[in-house]
Amino acid sequence: MHLDRFLCKQADYSRKTVLQLLSQKQVKVDGNVILHRDYPITPFSHIEVQGKQIQNATARYYMLNKPAGILSATTDPIHCTALTLLTGINTTDLHIAGRLDRATTGLLILTNDGKWSRQLTELKPIGANQIPKVYLVETAYAISPTTAQRFKEGIYFKTENVTTSPAQLDIIHETLARLTIYEGRYHQVKRMFAAVGNRVTQLHREQVGSIILEPALTTGLFRALTPQEVNWVWKR
Repeated sequence: MHLDRFLCKQADYSRKTVLQLLSQKQVKVDGNVILHRDYPITPFSHIEVQGKQIQNATARYYMLNKPAGILSATTDPIHCTALTLLTGINTTDLHIAGRLDRATTGLLILTNDGKWSRQLTELKPIGANQIPKVYLVETAYAISPTTAQRFKEGIYFKTENVTTSPAQLDIIHETLARLTIYEGRYHQVKRMFAAVGNRVTQLHREQVGSIILEPALTTGLFRALTPQEVNWVWKR
């Protein structure tokens, strides 16, 4: 959004007043005096008019080691949600970037930056710089030796009439494997294993792109993402 439009819409200034304030050097963005009405701003630009803060939000990014039984939601009348675990911080503007179902544990990312989270979670065509998502999977039955090849070829989902992107399966032992997928379809991992006659009993997300669940972060705890983890999303 351009600066003049923001001030008219959000701060209720007339366009004439905005032009006067700009010409009088009464408007600052991120500490710098701005003279041009079409100066681009973001939801996290710090904006002052005549010394008064008009917008002062800060982009925030967190990783949470989600326990089983916790909903990937902001509010719920019955179940405990992920946001209730982020104690000691203001969570009113946060949302979840890439949900996990209630039973699934591991890396959950939360932010108030909608543009950043869309960049992280948007489905990409095959070969179009897709983001890998890595899961540790436990199954009810021994994993067939043919499963890795089936996943590499893609699994057809009749409901959506789509075939999943090629996935990499590394078998650790007969009922434990590490799976890397490049999408985030509804219950995708569980449906992929169901398609080959197996059933997921435990599912734990370890990694999304370059953001890796910190081993020292015990279940239910969270931390802020590092600048490197945040910036990776913009640079990819």
